[in-house]
Amino acid sequence: MAEASAEVRVEVDGRKLTVSNLDKVLYPETGTTKGEVLHYYAQVAPVLLPHLADRAVTRIRWPHGTHDKSFFEKNAPQGAPSWLRTARVPTTGSRGESRYGDHLLFPVVESLADLTYLANLASIELHVHQWKVDDEGQPLNPDRMVIDLDPGHPAGLQECAQVALLVRDRLSALGLSAAPVLSGSKGLHLYAPMPGTLTADQVRDAAKQIAEALEKEEKLVISQMTKAKRSGKVFLDWSQNTGSKTTICPYSLRGKERPYVAAPLTWEEVEEGAEEPGELQQLTYDEVLERVDELGDVFAELMGGG
Repeated sequence: MAEASAEVRVEVDGRKLTVSNLDKVLYPETGTTKGEVLHYYAQVAPVLLPHLADRAVTRIRWPHGTHDKSFFEKNAPQGAPSWLRTARVPTTGSRGESRYGDHLLFPVVESLADLTYLANLASIELHVHQWKVDDEGQPLNPDRMVIDLDPGHPAGLQECAQVALLVRDRLSALGLSAAPVLSGSKGLHLYAPMPGTLTADQVRDAAKQIAEALEKEEKLVISQMTKAKRSGKVFLDWSQNTGSKTTICPYSLRGKERPYVAAPLTWEEVEEGAEEPGELQQLTYDEVLERVDELGDVFAELMGGG
């Protein structure tokens, strides 16, 4: 056990870091260790980092593994290295930490060194807003819309895929493309690039209009947050576009029983998943790395950045 807690000095992107507890099991069901989590983030960094760039990052940390307690962390960790970029963001509408008064001091992940530093703190999940910050750390208008497709049992991923195709058509009618992402939990996330001319509230309201319009036309769809009404339906959570809310970043790990990932998909896969029961399944980190090797960053391609 002494070896498990040993500290190791490493150099990443020219930064010297201390990593520790590499043998600690963070996913007991699969035996996945902290070292393997760090290795995943190092391997996926080329496609993950562009989607973290210039975004304030909220982390969910599991210091003792995903079978134990977790906690949200918005502010940069106390004792963070001076080279970790931060953004001072007003707390209006945001719950939580207040040691900086009316602001939160979020980290902004720009490099593998930044990513390694946070992952070493068992920051398994990386959540971001739909807006970026400018060079002074001030929030800009959203550059994308997200709609979270959350199935209510017994609905599952097949029903999410069916609804995703309906949402895609709605977005297309508005002149917007869309990119599907397995949430790594129960459902799907759909992203649409935005021109940056609308405020977060305006993007949220536009997503809500899409959800409410589909609810009127499709029995499978619900736009209301009341959980009691979601059984057998797919909830279109438009509220993730609220300026203070965050969504799991594409390619981030999830703190579930297995090392699932928020995994981007092609639309062909979604179409197949809508037709065939069980065709879509949440993907683990090793499966995602294989996909990246084979397909590249399908999320960037669908969002117009590939």
